[in-house]
Amino acid sequence: MKRQWWCALAAAGMVMVTACGGDRAPADETATSQPAGSATSASGPVSPDAGGKIILVEMETDAAGVNKFEPANFEAKRGDVIRFTLISGVHNAHFLPDSNPGKAGLPAAGPLLQLPHQTYDVKVTWQPGQYYYQCDPHALLGMTGRVTVQ
Repeated sequence: MKRQWWCALAAAGMVMVTACGGDRAPADETATSQPAGSATSASGPVSPDAGGKIILVEMETDAAGVNKFEPANFEAKRGDVIRFTLISGVHNAHFLPDSNPGKAGLPAAGPLLQLPHQTYDVKVTWQPGQYYYQCDPHALLGMTGRVTVQ
């Protein structure tokens, strides 16, 4: 029985290493910048309001195995769009209510992106303040961030 348990644990570990690993694409293979609203998004294309901008946040597992958002902390204005873009690994973006007490209008948890250059767009509709987000599978490994809405 113990041997079966250890085998199952080892197999699960291998799945996690495989899912979270991966090399970053060479610079000449990365996605080029796209005009507003033209990204292929798990949530569908989202355009910023007039005068707004698209804020690109890359999600990756780097060569050293570090899971991160780049940038992790940034400023945004109402009407901007945050475009979470997968570089490598398997990641999502989630603005948890527990991490944002009293904040309204938080988006649902983003999908787990698995293919390089998949995107998940979030329109900033929130009141001024700080909003915390995380990658659900890697939050305990430090893959967290903060948006300061002006």
